[in-house]
Amino acid sequence: MTTISLAEPTRATGRTRLWREAAILTGRTVRHWRARPVTFAIQLLFPVLVILMMGGLLGGAIAGSSGDYILYVIPGVLAFTMLFGVETTMTAVTTDAARTVTDRFRSLPISPGSVLLGRVLADLLTSVVELVVVTLAGLALGWRWENGLLPALAAYGLLLWLRFGLLWFGVWAGLTAGSPEAVSAAQLLAWPIGFLSTVFVKPSTMPGWLGAIAEWNPLSATATAVRELFAGVHQGGLTWAAEHALLTAAAGPLLLTLVLAPLAILAFKGLGR
Repeated sequence: MTTISLAEPTRATGRTRLWREAAILTGRTVRHWRARPVTFAIQLLFPVLVILMMGGLLGGAIAGSSGDYILYVIPGVLAFTMLFGVETTMTAVTTDAARTVTDRFRSLPISPGSVLLGRVLADLLTSVVELVVVTLAGLALGWRWENGLLPALAAYGLLLWLRFGLLWFGVWAGLTAGSPEAVSAAQLLAWPIGFLSTVFVKPSTMPGWLGAIAEWNPLSATATAVRELFAGVHQGGLTWAAEHALLTAAAGPLLLTLVLAPLAILAFKGLGR
């Protein structure tokens, strides 16, 4: 049914056609969630387990007080969650290519950009659900935002903006990986990126050079920016990136999108040739 509606002639052109086709393909991906409820549930529960481990078990040892650490770590885990869903995107894109699903999309009279945008939008919807689950877990542990509703909404906007940029990396990496097995190696990079940041610990506790590297991590910029928005207090840091966290958090995903979205489209067009 989806293939027929994609192939039907339409008067829509340009951006209208791109978004129409992307919406149809987003629906295709969303419907696949019903067939994988266990996988989807694990994806949602993983960041909750991270919160319980870091906040409940290790928070007191790290910060001296689990209550104070919860205020610090929850915004970090929200940013961390935006990173750790990307491997699912990579796996799905690579699997579609391996099963020739991507070749069938390429044979249809639709924009290559709409196929990839549909994948990104579907995974962005997943991100919204993940943010809700992590937020509820944080509230249950005593975390609260203290700076009003509008700054909190801006913080969630920055988190989704980070995910949007990272998803284009996931799509590009999935298209160029070549096989589902090769994706496993790329997925390992998520761990050092996630932990070499200010998500879980303050850079002031690190050696100076390592703290500077951690603060230039795009994940750190978003974590610091959302902490500032949630608390209404400037966090600061050791580097320009930390002192201007809001600007860095906005610019980083934009740069990722501008570079990786065209590369992903080129990889899609050249796949199998």
